[in-house]
Amino acid sequence: MTTAHPFGGRRLPVAVLGATGTVGQLFIRLLADHPWFRVTTVAASERSAGRPFAEAATWHEGTIPADVAPLVVKRCDPAEVTERVVFSALDSAAALAVEPEFARAGAVVLSNPNCSTINIVMAIAPLHRAFGLRKLFAVTMQAISGAGYPGVASLDILGNVIPFIGDEEPKVETEPQKLLGDFDGERVRMAPFVTSAQTNRVAVRHGHTACLSMAFERHPHEDEALAVLRDWPGGIAHLGLPTAPPTPLVVHEAENRPQPIKDVDRDAGMSVHVGRVRPDPLFDLRLVCMGHNVMRGAAGASVLNAELMAVRGLLAGA
Repeated sequence: MTTAHPFGGRRLPVAVLGATGTVGQLFIRLLADHPWFRVTTVAASERSAGRPFAEAATWHEGTIPADVAPLVVKRCDPAEVTERVVFSALDSAAALAVEPEFARAGAVVLSNPNCSTINIVMAIAPLHRAFGLRKLFAVTMQAISGAGYPGVASLDILGNVIPFIGDEEPKVETEPQKLLGDFDGERVRMAPFVTSAQTNRVAVRHGHTACLSMAFERHPHEDEALAVLRDWPGGIAHLGLPTAPPTPLVVHEAENRPQPIKDVDRDAGMSVHVGRVRPDPLFDLRLVCMGHNVMRGAAGASVLNAELMAVRGLLAGA
């Protein structure tokens, strides 16, 4: 199924903040041939502002889209960036200051959740809804692309595991409750479970893996959990959104899957993979999940959110 064009065939002008970075460049690649959106403004730091994008950006993959290359980079300032739909690839420190400014100016700001958290939440969402999650213990093995470009020095990461990623554990310990919470019209009410996280950087290019142990209000058998995971279609499968994968949650039978090198690029990196679902001797269940950290975990997820907003009429005035 393909949904009707929400803008009557017109491609909506959009801006990308942090456009010169790794995630910003991925936004530009994803939007280059998008049927609904068109990048008309790129914005970045003061040192890049005022220069053509092709000169300001060290492009990492493929070729800069021809219609974006000559765009003059603007500052991340709502006085300069006037598009009403803004994709933000800013790091968390800059985003905390800049994104609210754009929202107050009337822009729809599409930002990124933590790139490990979104894959974890995809794996636990159906289980939480079916059985009521109460405790989550997560150990992540995170790809080097999550550190941006040039990322971690090769002498630090090759043949090594780095058991610390700055500011990462607090995000993994709070964002799942937010993403699985409820919005009461004014604020998000956090989902009632607690998370403990340990995060590690490993020598993998793309694909964050997480080993999860979970305790539930209603204690599911392994077969019950597998049935819930296999039958979960997600909430948007029927909408035919351009970026949505055919199977948002892929459940693997083989006991040695998922693996980043074998699974991360399936469905253009927009699927999340789950395997090794089995009883846990301390809690109820444990499993392994893996997803593409810059596709599903960052730019791709934001584009998908924009598509969902578009078909729900939330971008009609943009």
